[in-house]
Amino acid sequence: MQTSTNDTIAAIATPPGIGGVGIVRISGPEALAIARRIFRRSGKRESAVDWQPESHRLYYGHAVQPRTGQTLDEALLAFMRGPHSYTAEDVIEIQAHGGPLVLRRILDAALGEGARLANPGEMTLRAFLNGRIDLAQAEAVMDVIGARTDESLHLALEQLRGQLSAQVQAARQGVLGALAMIEASIDFPDDVPAPEPEALQAAIKAASERVARLLAGAEQGRVYREGLRVAIIGRPNVGKSSLLNALLRAERAIVTPIAGTTRDTVEEFANVRGIPVQLIDTAGINETSDPVEQIGVQRSRAAAATADLVLLVLDASEALTEQDEHVGAALHTLGFGLSNPDTQEDAPSQQAPEANGALVGRPVVVVLNKSDLPQRLTEAEATARWPGAPVAHTSMVTQDGLEALEEQVRALALVGQARPSAGNEALVTNTRHRDALRRTAEHLSGAMETLQQALPLDFIAIDLHGAANALGEITGETATEDLLERIFHDFCLGK
Repeated sequence: MQTSTNDTIAAIATPPGIGGVGIVRISGPEALAIARRIFRRSGKRESAVDWQPESHRLYYGHAVQPRTGQTLDEALLAFMRGPHSYTAEDVIEIQAHGGPLVLRRILDAALGEGARLANPGEMTLRAFLNGRIDLAQAEAVMDVIGARTDESLHLALEQLRGQLSAQVQAARQGVLGALAMIEASIDFPDDVPAPEPEALQAAIKAASERVARLLAGAEQGRVYREGLRVAIIGRPNVGKSSLLNALLRAERAIVTPIAGTTRDTVEEFANVRGIPVQLIDTAGINETSDPVEQIGVQRSRAAAATADLVLLVLDASEALTEQDEHVGAALHTLGFGLSNPDTQEDAPSQQAPEANGALVGRPVVVVLNKSDLPQRLTEAEATARWPGAPVAHTSMVTQDGLEALEEQVRALALVGQARPSAGNEALVTNTRHRDALRRTAEHLSGAMETLQQALPLDFIAIDLHGAANALGEITGETATEDLLERIFHDFCLGK
């Protein structure tokens, strides 16, 4: 990855494809000079060298190919003088019609005049290297772009505004303060007395508490950012595709009275109470000799194996069938659902004991569908078969029960993940940040243990250095070149 900020870079900043408007962005020391050569103001006769645009103003004119004088498109030009720009450098944005050929020709003109094609994420990387944003804020840029729900967007904007960075910096400054007391006494023993154990203990404890509060909501934050994979599982013709369409509020899957209509998995994203959920409609799991249907069943099992949560759909207008039992057994082998204590020896290794004596695997919601028809399968029977699993009663005809089902999915997604109580506490959404905070907590715990054992201060300093470095990875103070490359590799060109 090229990280020099001495050259001028350019890229198309809008998504590929056809749109009403497209933007070519140029950033760097020669951005204005290049813009003077590839843009002509309408009705103005001044030479390119004489044109001195004002910062943060729009100018109307035409993008041109300077070597031939050919007009490329009618366009607007915005000039943002650094450091008051996205990259903190001089930035030019040429807003043209959103056709890929038009934008490519304008970009080629900029490249022909000395700009270099930007790497993915290099505009944001420059904003980080130039000190306009830190690394956590840079990552939030992609979270804002990729947000699928209002809640995930809200969390991304909080991180972009620096709420997480402020909390991390406060913890890091506390660690560095304790470290400074130790290192000053080691480097200047005649002038600086060794710090009192109580002072070190207070500093380490305060930093540990800050880190613990950030970690408390990390799993909830991950769910809001990354979402869940939810597989809709059941035997044929129980209403799985109808449920998918109802949750999506759109006719995505084909629905017919004929069993076995769905022969492959259908995947779509839905907003379920603020949580981005990837819904997977699957073929009915049953014994079949049809080779195409067999492939669908295999894919259904594979989808269930990778899901975070399963909606087990049953036809409540019929008694529990052998096929339903077959589906339940298949889910059990994959570690889903609850089982009776009598079958503990057969329970999957993923399961853990709960207070009621049942064994908890990956969560299942039992959906008793077709509640508008006379009921032959009761909630008591479903609970006896899948003890502890929440039960939802739904009708795809009347749409009854959908809101309650969505709330059950949300509750299972966030079970045991209370958001920090402090209103100004940041919610960690990034797995990289969570891992860095965990390492910080381990280092701080080690430092506290070393202090309590009255070992030499050098040993305490080792763990404090580790904690400071781990926190610095989040905001970028201690980020390595390899880390930066991994983070910005997935960014868009032009961003």
